[in-house]
Amino acid sequence: MEKWERIPGNRDPKNRKLSVMLKRNALVGWLNIMPFSPLDYRYGSEEFKSIWTEEGRHKRQLDVEKALIWAHMKLGRVSQQDYEIIEKIAIPSIVTTERVKEIESETKHDIMALTKAMAEKAGDAGWCIHLGATSNDIVDTAVALQIKDSIEMLRTRLCGLIEVCANLSEKHRDTVMLGRTHGQAAVPITFGLKVAVWTDELVRQLNRIDGCKDRICVGKFLGAVGTGAAQGEHARELQELILTHLGLGVPLVTTQVVGRDRYIEFMSWMCNVSSSCEKILQEIRNLQRTEIGEVGEGFDVKKQVGSSTMAHKRNPIMSENACGLARIVRSFMMPTWENALLWHERDLANSSSERFTLSHSSTLLDDVLNKTTKVITNLWVDKEKMISNIKSQKGLVMAEKVMLALVEKGVSREESHEVLRAASMESISKKEELIDICSRDPLIATKLTANELSEVFEPHNHLGVSSELVDECVAKARKEIA
Repeated sequence: MEKWERIPGNRDPKNRKLSVMLKRNALVGWLNIMPFSPLDYRYGSEEFKSIWTEEGRHKRQLDVEKALIWAHMKLGRVSQQDYEIIEKIAIPSIVTTERVKEIESETKHDIMALTKAMAEKAGDAGWCIHLGATSNDIVDTAVALQIKDSIEMLRTRLCGLIEVCANLSEKHRDTVMLGRTHGQAAVPITFGLKVAVWTDELVRQLNRIDGCKDRICVGKFLGAVGTGAAQGEHARELQELILTHLGLGVPLVTTQVVGRDRYIEFMSWMCNVSSSCEKILQEIRNLQRTEIGEVGEGFDVKKQVGSSTMAHKRNPIMSENACGLARIVRSFMMPTWENALLWHERDLANSSSERFTLSHSSTLLDDVLNKTTKVITNLWVDKEKMISNIKSQKGLVMAEKVMLALVEKGVSREESHEVLRAASMESISKKEELIDICSRDPLIATKLTANELSEVFEPHNHLGVSSELVDECVAKARKEIA
């Protein structure tokens, strides 16, 4: 602007106004192509995001308007010729988002703009566009299609994660490591069993979405307050024709909107899955800690950089990234609950919010599932460090096994527990191996031979039914995703 003002004659107010307008238009154009949200340039797959783009929403609204006229044709209210015309023009390349937005800038109503844009292309067949519908018949039914497509993609991602977890669990079925409770050494476990726990939880998430998908993916087509008055005497048949044609569920009763309890159920599931992923990744991050070093995220030693200053760093950045995104997914639960609280047969307080909640949460969950799968696929497991960490406990993690061995020899559980508690405290204070202290204890020495005591302190002998649990979990998981 300063440079422009230095040009002779450009002090004229009319010229100044024109210049400001041109600069503003140029800025608006620049902003339209400049990525703003991290979803634009950093997170989420393009395939998944396409469901929730402006174009994705537009396409599905055209599909719903087309299905409405198809249903009217089936009921004899619209001719096949008129329907075929609508079928040809109800595509984004003909009825464009750009034209809809032009009209909306005047009407201030998005669906009215859509129907006007369709009518412009339909000619005489335009009479039947939006026949008997209210705007939210189109909006909520189109959103149901977006949710349906999202669930299908998320389910595929989830099955992929279950598969890699099942494979990892099977691979490390007998890999012994230290079990931990309260952040402290507990008793031996297998890494395969740890991963089996993750796998089975993910299978439950799969079962949940399979069980509720039909409740969630539901549209509606009974008009302004749900009476079906504008649809005529065949209102219910019309609604069923439209929704089944689109592959959606048919509600029994609605207001002007689909009941948002359905959205709550979808969002709850997404939050639940995000928690499962973060649980897995958080455990991996903990096991990768320098002082533990048993399991960790893959690292490209030839190219990847862990820190700009600490050249030795190999940070679990993908796990941390996905954990952060999982928290954003769960943050959308609160507005989803609030969006269910509409006045009377509906208000618009939910509309703007849902453009964020549904699109962002599902896109981010897709990203979280994808990254969790990559982490599990490229995981490194250090079996030697696992054994080393068990040995570093100086036999304390086998105290339970010794206690149970004494009970089998006729010592009461209470007395056995006290003997091992005292021996353990002595081991800790003297930094001495527990087996050496046990071998000197009069009670233990009279009940267990040296060979028996040695067998009792072998971690592989205190794994219970871990192996069969892993086998059953892996078999079940593979069956569910088959």
